[in-house]
Amino acid sequence: MSALGRHILVEFFECSAEILNDVPTIEKSMVEAARESGATVINATFHHFSPYGVSGVVVIEESHLAIHTWPEYGYAAVDLFTCGHTINPWISYDFLKNAFQADHGNAMEMQRGQLDLLKRVKPGFEAVPRGGKHSAQTPTYKRHVWFTDRDENIALSLRHTGEVHFSERSPYQKVEVLNTYAYGKMLTIDQMVMCTEKDEFVYHEMIAHVPMLTHPNIEKVLVIGGGDGGTVRELLRHDSIKSAEMVEIDETVVRASKGHLPTLASAFDDPKLELIIADGIQYVKQAPAGTYDLIIVDGSDPVGPAEGLFTKEFFGNCYHLLKPDGLLISQCESPRFNVAAFLGLFDCFKEIFGDEKVHCYLAYIPTYPTGMWSFSYCSKGDLHPLRNFDPERSAGFASEHQLKYYNEAVHPAAFALPTFVKNMLDGSK
Repeated sequence: MSALGRHILVEFFECSAEILNDVPTIEKSMVEAARESGATVINATFHHFSPYGVSGVVVIEESHLAIHTWPEYGYAAVDLFTCGHTINPWISYDFLKNAFQADHGNAMEMQRGQLDLLKRVKPGFEAVPRGGKHSAQTPTYKRHVWFTDRDENIALSLRHTGEVHFSERSPYQKVEVLNTYAYGKMLTIDQMVMCTEKDEFVYHEMIAHVPMLTHPNIEKVLVIGGGDGGTVRELLRHDSIKSAEMVEIDETVVRASKGHLPTLASAFDDPKLELIIADGIQYVKQAPAGTYDLIIVDGSDPVGPAEGLFTKEFFGNCYHLLKPDGLLISQCESPRFNVAAFLGLFDCFKEIFGDEKVHCYLAYIPTYPTGMWSFSYCSKGDLHPLRNFDPERSAGFASEHQLKYYNEAVHPAAFALPTFVKNMLDGSK
């Protein structure tokens, strides 16, 4: 041995963009590459950078393997650093080239700590001999794999186990189910959090029960989106509903939820529910006018297949489908995370329904960016979310169904907007 360590600086070109943007796949490949070379893995930490890129490091007893990827260029930069002469980093190079489906790569090896340039000195502490009485235990392997939902200025990161329970790219989007440490299983679409087992009840209770408990008799409901099943689960707690139609464009979302999020998908077999796999935008163009007591738009963020759900044409079509006293409820993004979409939606609703018949209400969801999330309450007739609210009815329903977020005090409080939100909405007229 002529040096303390071997350091290989690696570049991989024309790799699979899909792989280079997939944290669990990269983490697994890097760990296996280290083990294939004979190294002892101690720790792995990996992060995703939305919309593209993964960065991470595998700490080994003999040093480390590190990576950063640029999926949009099919490029990965990798460091392979091993100490001693028993570990061969070139084995890791070959393994990762295949794992990333790289067309080609190049690498430069450097000898680190060349012994003929060093002078050995005796440290001021005693070494612990291997196998001796005070020998250190074999390190325990720990994984730190992170999912990050972010825009240019704000990010939310959740640590997960690294195991992917479901991953499929449909014709519309990439759908995954991961298992987080703090919030249980999590459904993501195109690297954005849709819901988690531990806090999904906030969103689904508030989007469903606020309108249901201010309308005197909702019998026919239309839900656009909502493929995880949480919204229809909450709606079908109400005995007044005789039929509910759910129009979801992507059956992959429904399948992922049925297979891995059973607490959300529990109402898919309810005989009152008709699940329709179709484009909601086209569906509302063709459905008969004056059909529904309530329409809920439970779409994801205004990108990809959900982008068309955030237009004046779409909401105008929804308006015509409502009965004279019908209600339209829509998720409306975060007033802080997506200000343009938030204000644009309320401008749109006011044009269609009129200023006095459009109301904003809020809920607080830890795993959504900024935590603050908004909903619209739009009335075709004269129903009002507070004047037509019966606290006793609300309290009885919340108690009977053991709701976790919604209750008779939360309902009116949700419409008490912070001053900055009121100012934003007043300025958007």
